[in-house]
Amino acid sequence: MPAPVQLGPHLLPNNLFVAPMAGVTDRPFRQLCRKLGAGYAVSEMVTSRKDLWTSLKTSRRANHEGEPGPIAVQIAGTDAAMMAEAAAYNIERGAQIIDINMGCPAKKVCNKWAGSALMQDEPLALEIITAVVEAAGSVPVTLKMRTGWCDSEKNAVHIAKAAQAAGVRMVTVHGRTREQGYKGSAEYDTIRAVKQALTIPVVANGDVDSPQKAREVLTLTGADALMVGRAAQGRPWIFAEIAHYLATGEALPPPRVLDALEWLTEHLHDHYSLYGELTGMRTARKHIGWAVRELPGGEEFRRQMNQLESTAAQLAALKAWFTALADQQERLAYVAANDDNNDNDQEEQA
Repeated sequence: MPAPVQLGPHLLPNNLFVAPMAGVTDRPFRQLCRKLGAGYAVSEMVTSRKDLWTSLKTSRRANHEGEPGPIAVQIAGTDAAMMAEAAAYNIERGAQIIDINMGCPAKKVCNKWAGSALMQDEPLALEIITAVVEAAGSVPVTLKMRTGWCDSEKNAVHIAKAAQAAGVRMVTVHGRTREQGYKGSAEYDTIRAVKQALTIPVVANGDVDSPQKAREVLTLTGADALMVGRAAQGRPWIFAEIAHYLATGEALPPPRVLDALEWLTEHLHDHYSLYGELTGMRTARKHIGWAVRELPGGEEFRRQMNQLESTAAQLAALKAWFTALADQQERLAYVAANDDNNDNDQEEQA
């Protein structure tokens, strides 16, 4: 069954977490996922470069207005002193948990080989972890990483043990190497080995895309919690579906079409308020596209919706399309998705 997780002074209501995904897990999306069953959500990563802290992009990523605690901010970088300063800066602005990014495989993180590339330089990785823990003081520090740099260099257990010794309070492991990127399938043996080596909570991440897979991953790894990323895009109610299945062994019926419309409309209003009319309209397209891509006629609607040039037009089109769908079926009925249309700008997928 979904169980609470103790993270420092914070008791997280359940063990189903939203993964940090750049360009996706902004405040509106985090709040939507938490409303629909997620027990914890980490912000999209914030750079440790001080010259970018006041940029519009970073300020939006660091926006936590009205968000229920605990507020978790993920930071990324390659310099221990800069990462420590970034931790202190975000704590001063309300962060209650600091997460260190050692999971992203993209080179564009801080324009250097940050993220999972740090796993190839263990002394630097530990230097960063130690500096951030010291700077955070009583604020819990967590670590998100991969299984290793490549298949022949899976050092997750070694780094995780060192991180725990340095004071990290929770470790999340994505079951792929940096070399894999997002290709192939996640493996869970390494996550199980990390869990067996640590006494702090361990979170399993990678390819958790259904309630059945969630139970399988928990069984295989013995992890304390699950982190869901890509599967929550357009389907944020997956957390409620997983929770129900873990608790009862039975599948939760798909959401009613009109309920999905209500949730998505509320999300879009929140999204527009954060980004403004033009940027909000453009960035909302991917969220709408994810929400409809597995529904009958969704691909054609996505193409039409992408031609709209105002938030009002988007909302009107969404309402009309879902209302028509509700006339045909009470609940969502999924069809095969076309992954070629998942062309978002994420830097960290899970």
